Amino acid sequence: MRRRLLIQVLAVAALPLFAVPVFSAGEGGGGGSGGQTTQCKKGMVWDKKLKKCVAPKQGMLDDDNIYEAGRALAMAGRYDEAIAVLSLAADKKDPRILNYLGYSHRHSGRVAVGLGYYEEALRIDPDYTLVREYLGEAHLQIGDLAGAREQLREIEKRTGKGSREYGMLAEQIDRFMKS
Repeated sequence: MRRRLLIQVLAVAALPLFAVPVFSAGEGGGGGSGGQTTQCKKGMVWDKKLKKCVAPKQGMLDDDNIYEAGRALAMAGRYDEAIAVLSLAADKKDPRILNYLGYSHRHSGRVAVGLGYYEEALRIDPDYTLVREYLGEAHLQIGDLAGAREQLREIEKRTGKGSREYGMLAEQIDRFMKS
């Protein structure tokens, strides 16, 4: 009964998300679709299996759907909603879920909590370079330039200097050093 209620709350909470365009950053080493989130009319949600917009119904939100909705909420700056959605995932060890929990907590001002989620995601998937980019940004938030540079080196080892994650973190480090 509680799970059914949570799924219904999640479906209703996610509805406004699908009524407006949402653009998100691409996913790095951990996988993901990146690009534009599929849009549906208000009151409808995207069903990945059917590949069309449908009315939400109980049981349709698996961890992939929870991740997509949570990530889109986080990228839209709706961090507390993202945390609420992502916290419903059945797989509490999914590095994608942990990454956006970290991202949302960090952007809500709870940097230490965010760091914990990032570290857990990296224990599971050390090659997830998007987590490393965000972890480096978190280190900069607390004034830890050495920690940010360490993550930049780790990204370079895994993907080289040409990757999106390397470029984004290098740019943030450069800005930090100039400020």
